[in-house]
Amino acid sequence: MAGARRLELGEALALGSGWRHACHALLYAPDPGMLFGRIPLRYAILMQMRFDGRLGFPGGFVDTQDRSLEDGLNRELREELGEAAAAFRVERTDYRSSHVGSGPRVVAHFYAKRLTLEELLAVEAGATRAKDHGLEVLGLVRVPLYTLRDGVGGLPTFLENSFIGCAREQLLEALQDLGLLQSGSISGLKIPAHH
Repeated sequence: MAGARRLELGEALALGSGWRHACHALLYAPDPGMLFGRIPLRYAILMQMRFDGRLGFPGGFVDTQDRSLEDGLNRELREELGEAAAAFRVERTDYRSSHVGSGPRVVAHFYAKRLTLEELLAVEAGATRAKDHGLEVLGLVRVPLYTLRDGVGGLPTFLENSFIGCAREQLLEALQDLGLLQSGSISGLKIPAHH
């Protein structure tokens, strides 16, 4: 991932008190819907438009009063997504990766949590009432997992947006590893290079 170095979780947790930890989660659910009655949606994946105009995953910094990375992440999810996020809990078993960048002493931890479609819809419906809505979070967006007939519309165009940190790479890795794309592979897509 551009400018970021991957760490094992144990290595990341042993970095010491001079480091801050940020946790973010990809929330997804199976979605039987069809776009235009013919394009299967397969999964609903949530990302958010951040205060800085970039796309990212919900989450944030772990505070000193949080007992664990997951406690901090779940607190941030409630702040950014609203009370519907209290209906589920992101656990250590949902952990995917940790990265450090070349900038400030921050380690970013990434999780992926499978929800029911009902849980995900409740998060979407309540997000505008969340504490951080309109402040840190400008709104939720779904990731289009399809490519339109023109070969560009859908996921390839979505990936041309500006993403925070390594969120774009985390998304692509999760799509591949979790088997969320119909083809099961991102290699066949015309994916624009990261800007």
